[in-house]
Amino acid sequence: MLPQEIIRRKRDGHALSAEEIAFVTRGIADGSLTEGQVAAFAMAVLFRDMTTAERVAFTRGLMASGIVLRWDELKDRGPVLDKHSTGGVGDKVSLMLAPLVASCGAFVPMISGRGLGHTGGTLDKLSAIPDYLTDPDIDRFRRVVRQVGCAIIGQTDDLAPADRRLYAIRDVTGTVESIPLIASSILSKKLAEGLDGLVMDVKAGGGAFLPDPALSHTLAGSIATIANGAGVRTTALITDMDAVLGRTVGNALEVAETVDYLAGRERDPRLHEVVLSLATEMLLLGHLAATPAEARAKAQARLDDGSAAETFARMVAALDGPSDFLERHASYLPRAGVIKPCVAEESGFIAAMETREIGITVINLGGGRRRASDPIDPAVGLSAVRGIGSRIAAGEPLAMVHAASEADAEAAIAALRRMIRIADAPPAVQPVVRARIGAPDIEKVA
Repeated sequence: MLPQEIIRRKRDGHALSAEEIAFVTRGIADGSLTEGQVAAFAMAVLFRDMTTAERVAFTRGLMASGIVLRWDELKDRGPVLDKHSTGGVGDKVSLMLAPLVASCGAFVPMISGRGLGHTGGTLDKLSAIPDYLTDPDIDRFRRVVRQVGCAIIGQTDDLAPADRRLYAIRDVTGTVESIPLIASSILSKKLAEGLDGLVMDVKAGGGAFLPDPALSHTLAGSIATIANGAGVRTTALITDMDAVLGRTVGNALEVAETVDYLAGRERDPRLHEVVLSLATEMLLLGHLAATPAEARAKAQARLDDGSAAETFARMVAALDGPSDFLERHASYLPRAGVIKPCVAEESGFIAAMETREIGITVINLGGGRRRASDPIDPAVGLSAVRGIGSRIAAGEPLAMVHAASEADAEAAIAALRRMIRIADAPPAVQPVVRARIGAPDIEKVA
């Protein structure tokens, strides 16, 4: 086969065969396709799309370019499940969900990423924990999953290396926004984990990677179709990202909120609904509950009896973090040098917020990256963020700003006041879970 002929066929709108797709993914993995050819192929897909069969074959090819984990030793102990989020502002759900679902009897080998752009990364949050090992070798990763029930780490060089090369090329050639390539990139890594079930959390709204609700629905449907076609039972929830999720934005602050959530000291209602909804889907996929009501009750019980918190503590310790982190997290997590309130200048109700811009404000404080090589200050960010619909009086804090300097704090305060709108009447209540999409036998809800 000639790469240029395959590229030409896709450019002209033809569906590629499984053999042609396999040729392309092998060429991406072993370098026999040049960067220019990979870029041309990606651009052709961006403009001409892929059929479902092409998407499944392409995902399988990327997945097979590296090792695919097997969990045969866990077959009689419980299902292997995972969740992936497209990312948002204040989205610390993975830190709560992995130990929660593990405490319900599943095994969760969660491979996560770092933040880039306005959304935060799970690994950046975990890196705020002293000595936490985000990049163990595969043998240790497997051992922690077997012993604890879950482990959250970063992508290793062994998993889906073809996707790593493809993404790097897409990132500099204007082809990141292709739905089939986004879906295949996400799923090639997730399916390489050797899962029995996967739940996708696709964000929609002003703070999402794909703010257009129509594109979020398209991506969720594509992921569910591809994953089920590849043999992994998958559902997707489309969840709201028109507001900060939870009360904090910033790495160490989000870890602290996670500990408070698991310990039962404070559970933001919107955040709690997302966690329980995703846990419900995972337990149903893993046949650990027969009905949504049973799954939700089981997850709530594991939060209430401390099992989920204990599992989180064991995971941190097993990956070289402090053994008493749950009890003494405040003494381990870094604290910003300047903490100041951003106070409301008028009374009323919080009606809306520019969520993406809030994420960028935290980046400007030093809590995220503009480039992949940028360092991160784990201590900076926002806490006590007031939710949409909250009644607030003039002079009360909209949020607490954690900054490295007075100048940074004042700049963030001025920015936040422009991004949070106060009105005389409360806004209409919007559901945090907007839709549920899955296998053909799973009901869709508006």
